[in-house]
Amino acid sequence: MNSKYESLFTPWKIGNVEIKNRIVMCPMGGTSLFGWFELTGCGFDKEAAKLFLERAKNNVGLIIPGIAPLRDTFWGKWLWQNPKMFDELREFMDEIHKTGAKLFIQLTAGMGRSWAITELIGPLHKNKFTRALIKPIIDTSHELASPSAQPARWAPDIICPEMTVEQIHEIIEAFAKTAKLCRDAGVDGVEVHAVHEGYLLDQFAIEFFNKRTDEYGGSFENRYRFAAEVVKAIKAECGEDFPVSLRYSVESKMKGFREGAVPGEEYVEVGRNMEESERAAKYLEDAGYDMLNADNGTYDSWYWAHPPMYMPENCNLDDVAHIKKFVNIPVVCAGRMDPETGARAVAEGKIDGVGVARQFLADGEWITKLIEDRLEDIRPCICCHAGCFNFSSSKGHYNTQDLTDTMGLARCALNPETMQSKKYSVKPAKKAKKIAVIGGGIGGMEAAILLTKRGHSVTLYEKSERLGGVFVAAAAPSFKEKDRELIAWYIREVGKLPIEVKLNTEITDIKTLDADEIIVATGATPNVIPVKGVREYGIEAIDFLLGNKTVGENVVVVGGGLTGCEIAYELYLQGKKPTVVEMQDDLITGKGICLANTSFLRDFFNANKVPVYLETALTEVKENGVVVRDKEGNTLEIPADSVIMSTGYKPAPIAKKSGRVHIIGDAQSVGNLRTVIWGAWDVCMKI
Repeated sequence: MNSKYESLFTPWKIGNVEIKNRIVMCPMGGTSLFGWFELTGCGFDKEAAKLFLERAKNNVGLIIPGIAPLRDTFWGKWLWQNPKMFDELREFMDEIHKTGAKLFIQLTAGMGRSWAITELIGPLHKNKFTRALIKPIIDTSHELASPSAQPARWAPDIICPEMTVEQIHEIIEAFAKTAKLCRDAGVDGVEVHAVHEGYLLDQFAIEFFNKRTDEYGGSFENRYRFAAEVVKAIKAECGEDFPVSLRYSVESKMKGFREGAVPGEEYVEVGRNMEESERAAKYLEDAGYDMLNADNGTYDSWYWAHPPMYMPENCNLDDVAHIKKFVNIPVVCAGRMDPETGARAVAEGKIDGVGVARQFLADGEWITKLIEDRLEDIRPCICCHAGCFNFSSSKGHYNTQDLTDTMGLARCALNPETMQSKKYSVKPAKKAKKIAVIGGGIGGMEAAILLTKRGHSVTLYEKSERLGGVFVAAAAPSFKEKDRELIAWYIREVGKLPIEVKLNTEITDIKTLDADEIIVATGATPNVIPVKGVREYGIEAIDFLLGNKTVGENVVVVGGGLTGCEIAYELYLQGKKPTVVEMQDDLITGKGICLANTSFLRDFFNANKVPVYLETALTEVKENGVVVRDKEGNTLEIPADSVIMSTGYKPAPIAKKSGRVHIIGDAQSVGNLRTVIWGAWDVCMKI
């Protein structure tokens, strides 16, 4: 192991519990050991248990599973009323402790206004009759109960009810009872969720959300009373020596409802500012908390707690390091932490532990590989949130995430086996075959790797001089360093296996191939919209990204989907002046793109006054700009030095699907890395 990482592998203590190293696997939605989405009541989640045990065997120091709701979302049963589940937990903890790892259970008071109302649930809640009808199954009023009546984060037309004092006391009691069951099951500690990310306890703590006039609102002490009474109740039930961590946001990074502050922006904090945070951290330590597991943000500034690739690495470190000066308990920092910076921060005493989350989904062996000086073998997390947390929303829509995704969070776009081991696993093929894979993009490489591991003989054909396909262009922007690392990772993985790679080899007729089975992974081609001047003066997005064509200072980007917005963001970073033209009523309206990612881009454009024309159609591209028409039918000319067309793609398979011909990736249906990679597995596991 490189000496610069040595500080990560020193022991430390949370209360009286010693942790063998400084790497904390942070909680993620969908990884609760008690089931994330249980229609039949809470049950011990064996898939999550398998995930954690594999990570424990790969040298993680402390594991904190995802939130365990104290009260089941469905049927309203309290967690402490299910003793059988804690018997299973006890057996699991014995296995965890054999690895030398420690594990805290994270318990949540609830989401309040941050409860991710879906397109299905929203209408049912808004109607009094249907709300009453479904109440025995799912009590939406309880799930949405907040410190004060206020708009829901995901549905501003829905007003959350004010939580009663009786409900508060029930939750405090449930924390204590559940924590004792955890302690008796051999769990090393619990984490209280959370004065963090704008969840329920955070809403009580933040004056902007809390307008109560009773003992749980108003003064500083009253607003933090709920969180303080929770830890005191746990300690009274479990003993002072039982560690209790608190998930904590140092600053809210909020400008208002559903409006966050991007890095570097000057703004007025409406949530918890640093001055209050300095006081709050000490107050919560004095109340009994043994650790702060910290970052920044709320659901209104979600990109601080769930940083997409646009956010800087280690984006929360300075704030978390500052707050450590005001407490005497350990402080962990999370948020795109890279191991080298984290190790240096630990060595310098700025933080006590390095919190890492989604990297554990992309590669469960990453710590082992770091210890063994195999950093190049680590499959990087690219911060896409496409598999792990793709809660998505746009103007006029609640959370548009599919129900299957809601039920299965914490999966990984890049690693299908994560939390899906029953569906996806590498199994030897019944019969070894000769297989041709046409197209050396991500889908083609994934297929070639999987098929080879299953025992097939694979030849990979790529028409260009390098592997990577269209993802080479997608990875070109300056903020896509992890995407570029992913391409390099794939090329190395292909090189480790007996895969015959033929570059500069374009296949136009599959009949020429000597193969038992053929995988077509030839991707997609750009849509060319039938608008005057597009071909003469428009620049295709891929040509800009690859550097094939240069642009001037003032650039109109036609298309406000994810690719168009990322191009506009990159143009701004380059010092140019982008303008976005989009036909829809919001930017990035597609499903499956996490709100943490999309809200950053929307907030960034707003903060930096990037012109955005919504509900606006392109009618002509000229040499010196574009002509557009707004929703009222008004025509407007927007001057520009260059016009980039980002109007989508269409599949471009070179052959039709047949008995031995399989179409995968964008050649089948244009999607994202998740659809490309998972789709490759869906096909290749059956060959």
